[in-house]
Amino acid sequence: MKVAVFSTKPYDKVFLEAANANHEHDLVFFETHLTGDTAALASGFPAICAFVNDQLDEPVLRVIADGKTRLIALRCAGFNNVDLAAAHDLSMTVVRVPAYSPHAVAEHTVGLMLTLNRNIHRAYNRVREGNFALDGLLGFDFNNQTVGIIGTGQIGTVVAQIMKGFGCHLIAYDPFPNPALVEFNVNYTDLFEVFSESDILTLHCPLTPKTHHLIGAQALQEMKPGAMLINTSRGALLDTQLVIDALKSGRIGHLGLDVYEEEADLFFEDLSDRVMQDDVFARLLTFPNVLITGHQAFFTHNALEQIASTTLANITAIERGEPTLNEVTLERLKG
Repeated sequence: MKVAVFSTKPYDKVFLEAANANHEHDLVFFETHLTGDTAALASGFPAICAFVNDQLDEPVLRVIADGKTRLIALRCAGFNNVDLAAAHDLSMTVVRVPAYSPHAVAEHTVGLMLTLNRNIHRAYNRVREGNFALDGLLGFDFNNQTVGIIGTGQIGTVVAQIMKGFGCHLIAYDPFPNPALVEFNVNYTDLFEVFSESDILTLHCPLTPKTHHLIGAQALQEMKPGAMLINTSRGALLDTQLVIDALKSGRIGHLGLDVYEEEADLFFEDLSDRVMQDDVFARLLTFPNVLITGHQAFFTHNALEQIASTTLANITAIERGEPTLNEVTLERLKG
């Protein structure tokens, strides 16, 4: 099948081409994001391959559908950037990579926690400047801390396992509790208790209409003062401006982000020679207790291999008319 691959970076091409040896699709790579301005590039391609910040709203879907595209192959787990209702109306199939390496994201999540707690990012810069003072670098033991996990799919489950190893108390919220974690002595409870009891709160849920700005005014009011908040899931789970206010007041003690609500114009690009135009993001960077990485939690060799393999297997399955568990349907969005 002829496939237009958008938002291509050099590493995407390497891993997709290697995986394609087993499928022999005709992959055409485009560095640009898929947007209303670039949608015409998909003309004549039965399938497109898109990433997290590609625009797949109704206007874009109509353009690519007019160009004979019928398959959208997401090389990511999230699908919040796809108008599934429009895709359904246009008879377009959407597939994704629901799991690649939960360990990659989970380990990065814990890395953010450790770095923020022990101020490793600040200590690194100090030592390079010959400053070996310890003032301002005081942390706390993870042992006996309460970690709240919102979303206990594969990634949340691995985070729970790692934090259990530190001797943490684990509480969680998920509409569908994981029986394996119940046996692991994770206490499932409601959101209020997760917010109010967690010393460290970490988010591992998808972005849906129900979870949009999950961390908003009410959640921030209920959160334990001085708690650490980590988000390696989707940026819009946080109301960023309210989180900034909570940082200023001390309501949030530490903030670790690998995602950002308006990341589409920032992440995955080298903008080091430009003036920052996003005032909200620029404000986040001024806090010493905030650590941000550019959507790199997934970025391991293992994960990229699995993403490429699953993406191309999805395309092959649809081409052959075979069923795949990785299809994203409108019914799932409603659920």
